Amino acid sequence: MKLTGVELRWVSMPLVSPFRTSFSTQTARELLLLRVVTDEGEGWGECVSMTSPLYNEEYIEGAADVLRRFLVPALAAAAPFDAATVGSALEPFYGHRMAKAALEMGVLDAELRAEGRPLSRELGAVHDRVPSGVSVGIMDSVDQLLDAVGAYLDEGYVRIKLKIEPGWDVEPVRAVRERFGDDVLLQVDANTAYTLSDARQLARLDAFDLLLIEQPLPEDDLFGHADLARLITTPVCLDESITSARSAAAAIRLGACSVVNIKPGRVGGYLEARRIHDLCVAHSVPVWCGGMLETGLGRAANLALAALPGFVLPGDTSASGRFYATDITTPFVLEDGHLTVPTAPGIGVDPLPDELAAVTTRTEWIPA
Repeated sequence: MKLTGVELRWVSMPLVSPFRTSFSTQTARELLLLRVVTDEGEGWGECVSMTSPLYNEEYIEGAADVLRRFLVPALAAAAPFDAATVGSALEPFYGHRMAKAALEMGVLDAELRAEGRPLSRELGAVHDRVPSGVSVGIMDSVDQLLDAVGAYLDEGYVRIKLKIEPGWDVEPVRAVRERFGDDVLLQVDANTAYTLSDARQLARLDAFDLLLIEQPLPEDDLFGHADLARLITTPVCLDESITSARSAAAAIRLGACSVVNIKPGRVGGYLEARRIHDLCVAHSVPVWCGGMLETGLGRAANLALAALPGFVLPGDTSASGRFYATDITTPFVLEDGHLTVPTAPGIGVDPLPDELAAVTTRTEWIPA
């Protein structure tokens, strides 16, 4: 196909409640959407970078800049292209994986829509429903946390993930276990908030039979994670550290993790995410699909990925209502703790014009 142009669309999505992690508190999700227009049709991509470089080095305005100045022109120059060649066309530009992932997602959506094929089938999905977990932010009090967890369990979520940080770790986890019992699938996420010197404190979490502890140490500290994995019995899962299949292979070989969280935006796109999945399956490492507070567009694509056979743990593919009172697509609704994988061509969903217009703050057209 040949590129006609890319529309950048900035949206601001109010959250139903503040979402606090070890590095930020969000009351609204600012996102950059891409409408990729080709000679064969158009598709949608979603850039999951934040407004500031707090999760990783990327941020929305940086993503917009690299798209308009480098990535979109490079893809236009590579014509004719298909989704499988987007990666090689963008490879000369270092980093900016979230921007690259958004552009690849838009091309994938356009290509598969034109061919009448769903993304799930293209990636190799084997399930038509995906078990849904929920990520619970840091709260002002343990009582507030218990109320939130209880409400999510009542909704039917099959796994609870608690955000933790120094000073908010053992006590909230103990409280959740004591209130809701040992049968609840429970894990924690530190978002790089600890160092290896905190190993003794983190080892106290071993008593609670957690599924995993996610990214306890800084993203560049693979050796530290390997050391920590030998000091605690809770399985170590890596998130921010995994940026490609190559980095995943290194982490597995070093013993830095025994579980991997795959986020397509973080690794440069859904095709690289599939490569990481295949690598982990080959090494008997379980994977699950992380979330970045996506709209229904990104959520649909994540569900297609999470339906692959190696995704044996419930992911952060929660219902639309977990974060948004009104989504920009037909909302995803929890049914028996699961979400249905879209089967329509491409990512399987379309933005609703009125809802999209209501949250759009500006647009920009980048001609090819």
